Amino acid sequence: MIRVLIVDDESLARERLKRLLAEVEGYVCCGEAANGAEAVAKSLRLEPDIVLMDIRMPEMDGLSVAEKLMDMSRPPAVIFCTAYDQYAVAAFQVQAMGYLLKPVRREALAQALAQAGRLNRAQLSGLQRELQAADSGGDIPQYLSARTHRGIQRIEVAQIYYAMADQKYVTLYHTGGEVLVDDSLKELEERLAPQFLRVHRSALINLRYLEALRRDTRGNYSVVLRGVEQEVPVSRRMLAQVKEVLQ
Repeated sequence: MIRVLIVDDESLARERLKRLLAEVEGYVCCGEAANGAEAVAKSLRLEPDIVLMDIRMPEMDGLSVAEKLMDMSRPPAVIFCTAYDQYAVAAFQVQAMGYLLKPVRREALAQALAQAGRLNRAQLSGLQRELQAADSGGDIPQYLSARTHRGIQRIEVAQIYYAMADQKYVTLYHTGGEVLVDDSLKELEERLAPQFLRVHRSALINLRYLEALRRDTRGNYSVVLRGVEQEVPVSRRMLAQVKEVLQ
C-alpha cells in the first residue's frame, strides 16, 4: 500500500480527503497534520510516500513545508490542495507533481495520486513566485495576442516556452509552434513576471518549463527547457539569478 499523509488546517477538509482516499485502491492514510510544523515532524517520523497538503495554512504554508521535505533523504511526492485557483493553476500543471482544486473530487484525487512525482526546486521556486505575486495583488494575463497572416491569434501564456528577441522582432515559442508578436521583450517581461524570467538581453523563459543549466566547452551557459530541443542562452549577468532558481 502507498502511504499518504494528509495535511490541512481544517478538520473537515482532512476528514473529506480521508474518505476519498479510502475509496482509491492501493492507497492508505498513514497520518494527518493540522499545520505546517506538524506536517514536517510527521513526515520525518512516518516517512510517507505522498503528502496531500493544503497551500494556505497559518504559520507555515504548504510551499514552505515542501521546501523542508526536499531536504529529507527520501522526500515524499507532494500533491497540493487549494481553494485558490487564481494564481498558480498554470504552474501546477506539470507531471512532477499534482494540483487539486477544492472541493476535491474522487476522480481528480485518483488521477493526481497515480501521476504524483517528486517536486523539484525549480518548480517550487516558480510556485513561490506565483504565491508572492498573488499576495501583492499581481496578476498575469492568460493569453497574449499575436498578428499572423491569418489575423489575430491568441496564445495561452501557460503554453509559451520562451520569447526570443531578434532586432526589432520578438518570437514566442510555444507548444503549437512559433509566432511573432508586437510587444517588446521588456514589455513582455513586465507583463509576465514573475512566471517568466529574463535570462539574456534577448531571451525570456517560462519557469514552469525550466529543467537545467548547462555550460559548454567554451564557457557559455544555456538553460534546458522541458519539451524544447533548442537550448536558450543565459548571459553572465543573469547567471546568478538562474542558479538561485534551480537551487
